[in-house]
Amino acid sequence: MSVRIRLTRKGTKKKPFYRIVAADVEAPRDGKFLEALGTYNPMTEPAIIVLNEERINYWLGEGAKPSTTVQSLFKNQGFKGAAA
Repeated sequence: MSVRIRLTRKGTKKKPFYRIVAADVEAPRDGKFLEALGTYNPMTEPAIIVLNEERINYWLGEGAKPSTTVQSLFKNQGFKGAAA
């Protein structure tokens, strides 16, 4: 099973809110996930990003790959993970 750290969309139409999750590569975007790792709210100024760094490091250590969007969120937060 390949694991990817990616975003899942919540919120209403035109008011997105995202969870950062660890999910199987084959799972649908808003479907089943293994663990919630943080949140991202792009509607505020500045955008609010909350990360559970301990659990993110765990999943990166297990071989999970972040999506390009999540990788850029990590970079913007100054997060230095195991493989980030």
